[in-house]
Amino acid sequence: MPLATEMARLFTEEKIDFVKRSGLKAERLEPGFVCLRMPLDGNRNHIGTLYAGALFTLAEIPGGALFLTSFDTQRFFPLIKEMNLRFLRPASSDIFVEAHLPGSEIERIQDEAQRLGKADYQLELQLQDCDGQTVAQSTALYQLRRV
Repeated sequence: MPLATEMARLFTEEKIDFVKRSGLKAERLEPGFVCLRMPLDGNRNHIGTLYAGALFTLAEIPGGALFLTSFDTQRFFPLIKEMNLRFLRPASSDIFVEAHLPGSEIERIQDEAQRLGKADYQLELQLQDCDGQTVAQSTALYQLRRV
């Protein structure tokens, strides 16, 4: 059974110490959909824009947040296997990312993981600033594993 929204928010924002220190916020958490925000404040680099590590964190966390809201957390756990992040422009505001997994894909992943012990899924994401401009693009390969 997926976690209740407030429990998923707590896990997304506070369970990993590094993420908690970054100030990442879960703006929306729903089955098959998450929207996360990384604040500029507290995450600036030496030239005053958003630190690359903060962008990487914002690109990586949606796979786990989707897991919490969409999969049976008692039977499965997620891992990240691979991630590529392409930086397109400096980020000088808070940055947002939305991630979607259709219900049919959630079902496929969970069924495969139940049968085979694991199942891969990929997320291609756009990290956008407050004006809706894409500052980075990511492709990540996650794996759902049976407990």
